[in-house]
Amino acid sequence: MAAGGAAAVSYPEPARAMSLAECKAHMGGTAQLYLKSRFAVCTAPQITTLWTRSEGQVGTSSFTVSIRGTVPKESDRTMYFDYDVTDFVSVGTAGAAGMRIGLKGVVPENWPATARPVLSTTLPVTKTLPQMQASSHYAHTLRYAPGQGSGAGAADVVAAVCQPQIVATMPPGWVGPGQATAKPFMFAPRWDSASYLRNSTGGGNPANKGGAAFSMIATLEYSSKAGAPEKAVADHIKQAFTNPGATKPLNALKNVPGDNVKEPLHRLFLDQGRRRDRNRAVAVRECTRAWGANYTAGGKECDEFPFATSYEGSAASEFDVHVEKNNFSVLPVAGARNGAAGNLLSGFCNANQILDGQEDGFIVKIN
Repeated sequence: MAAGGAAAVSYPEPARAMSLAECKAHMGGTAQLYLKSRFAVCTAPQITTLWTRSEGQVGTSSFTVSIRGTVPKESDRTMYFDYDVTDFVSVGTAGAAGMRIGLKGVVPENWPATARPVLSTTLPVTKTLPQMQASSHYAHTLRYAPGQGSGAGAADVVAAVCQPQIVATMPPGWVGPGQATAKPFMFAPRWDSASYLRNSTGGGNPANKGGAAFSMIATLEYSSKAGAPEKAVADHIKQAFTNPGATKPLNALKNVPGDNVKEPLHRLFLDQGRRRDRNRAVAVRECTRAWGANYTAGGKECDEFPFATSYEGSAASEFDVHVEKNNFSVLPVAGARNGAAGNLLSGFCNANQILDGQEDGFIVKIN
């Protein structure tokens, strides 16, 4: 897939904000997390207390803590965590008015271990339930300065665990555990300052170079709808996913990766002079074998999937003995369509802070 020579297309910028209402709207039923983008996630556990006397249970109470993690600015390494305590309910005889609620945001571990977080001091906070009802929003920030990370090509990656904690303490006189702590899951945050990603210099402020994101599999969306500039490539990828046996080169065992989180693709950027070139050479070889040397007639190019700019590209089996041979698909497509898809891919990787290597990944969805 080529990037260039195509109509001016750009991949949409990922969301970097999330309202409380949006978080709660997506957390109904059995949902445990809402993943809006790599820069906007939330969870909203409900905390329920059973109030018991010696004669048995006499009441219940509950409240919800919505926790939103966001990276509002691409040019700022600061990650924000917003806590909102809402939906207070009390049924029967309950001691909720005397309950104390504690909110914490801690960083129990990071890699490398020598990296030092900068965590704002607005949390922890502990208040009675009525006090929480009167003032229910709290926030803290988290960031790591550049220059503390690791990774190939001076990626400068720092990974961490940010653990929200909700501590409910019952007032005296009730049967049962006096204190309970909930630790809702939150995607691990990550910081980097890779030279091939945006804000790699900090815009004149080296102390703020690089960016932050949540460590999750990102999704590249291509459209197969009429008029979409990448339609020809989207159709090709869809066939590779749904009917791989009908694609070239022939391989009865073909199972093209990239359509699910268990088999994601991984960005190949640093090895441009060797592996990426080899991916393209193998793809062109197979296009020539299947359609002849004139497959380029009319301005067509050899489109390959998985992408040549991924470790799963056409030559993957030459670099990894565990990869099935010919586990890819090629197809001649119009050069302009191929270039448009390539531009969208490049924009997606940059906008979503996709790192080179096996520690980061993405999947492809055809709409």
